[in-house]
Amino acid sequence: MGPTETATGRPLVLDADGTFLRTDMLLECFWAGLGRRPVDTLRASARHWRDRARLKAELARIAPLRVDLLPVEPEVKALAEEARAAGRPVALASASDISLVGPLADHHGFDRAFASDGRVNLKAGEKARVLSEAYGEGGFDYAGNETPDRKVWAHAAEAVVVGDRASARHLEAEGKPVREIAGGWAPRDLVRAMRPHQWVKNVLLFLPMIAAHEFTLATLLWVCLGIAAFSAAASCIYLVNDLLDLEADRLHVTKCRRPFASGAVPIRAGMLATLALGLAAVGIGAFLGPAFLAVVALYMVLSLAYSLRLKRMRWIDIATLASLYTIRVVAGAAASGVEASVFMLVFIFPVFITLGCVKRLTELTLAKGDERLPGRGYGRPDRDDLLNVSILGAAGALLIFFAYSFSEQGRTLYPDRWILWVALIPISWWLFRMVRLGWYGKQDYDPIVFALRDKRGVGLLLITLGLMFYAAGLWEDWFAIWFG
Repeated sequence: MGPTETATGRPLVLDADGTFLRTDMLLECFWAGLGRRPVDTLRASARHWRDRARLKAELARIAPLRVDLLPVEPEVKALAEEARAAGRPVALASASDISLVGPLADHHGFDRAFASDGRVNLKAGEKARVLSEAYGEGGFDYAGNETPDRKVWAHAAEAVVVGDRASARHLEAEGKPVREIAGGWAPRDLVRAMRPHQWVKNVLLFLPMIAAHEFTLATLLWVCLGIAAFSAAASCIYLVNDLLDLEADRLHVTKCRRPFASGAVPIRAGMLATLALGLAAVGIGAFLGPAFLAVVALYMVLSLAYSLRLKRMRWIDIATLASLYTIRVVAGAAASGVEASVFMLVFIFPVFITLGCVKRLTELTLAKGDERLPGRGYGRPDRDDLLNVSILGAAGALLIFFAYSFSEQGRTLYPDRWILWVALIPISWWLFRMVRLGWYGKQDYDPIVFALRDKRGVGLLLITLGLMFYAAGLWEDWFAIWFG
């Protein structure tokens, strides 16, 4: 049902969180506070969780928001512009704190703002009372999005219902004029926020099994379970990372389209999904044994520390990224029961240092200006240093690979060592190709994901693996089994 003719000149009042905005300012402040001042945020949340008005005021003080960046519901914004063009007063009424609602109303040209003030939580019945005092009983139209808004709609002349079908049906049954706006969100956007394409990085759990030549079905199944746990853990941390980085993502040329930054998925849904994924990771980890559970816990703690603080620290962030990749390899050993050799761990860490530098090189090359990357410690002047470190990491990894061929384990597993030395050619080509592509900005923002999609790079890795299998005599054994 469209607006009634009597709406002409009648004030239109819009709720903010979930109605005019595609987000919730209280939860925005909470996550922004966790990113900037986590101790103060948690202390305020624990102290004032029963006093919502005080909690909102404290969190807004700890982590003030860029209200100009908050995502707006297009249809509700169009409704406000339509009302304003018709000469109707348009107001914003929100349970969020006035320190945020006031600037938000000013930025979008609202005539008036009603909000919580640290003492009174302007929600449901309290909001209905304040609006009725300001405009008179039935003297305003109201747009809201959830069940508590029914107390306000009861005192409004006309109801605009955003994404709450049950309330719309309820109001229509009571004879209230209703205008519906779809709103809502799609589960596929939440899945997109989990970044399932990043799960391919967990193939690193197969490395200990491959390096030890343990190609049994039981080993494969245990590693696959480990991959499931790490995929859940990784998605859990990706969601946390996106929730902590809302403002930085909105300032980024491509990350602004991420589900939480754009408002495509509510923050509350992301928090519930984070909890479910974390429990799944810990549950599978416990099933696989205490060693694997400890590795998963270490990965999640280090990933959280990276999201909260370490990613903003120059060079520390790259070392942390390399450590997170290396932990996946350790997890593969813990899941399968195969020992991860010291040489392998010492070899792959500088490889991941190189790839961490490549990640930052790519971001800086694709950046539009010379200022530091939002939420990172690097700017364009750091490109040369990143290039030098990436080359040193690649050269160090190759030197360790060569030294491994002389170790006792290397001589045992790879009788034809000269073929192992030949394998240095494609792996060298792959490493320096990755550095070159990062320098010219011809990669994805994640080098591991790019590497697993890059056909030429995958070919070089497969050639390296094939040569290593040949040096180990595995091809001969497999041919004997298949054709003997």
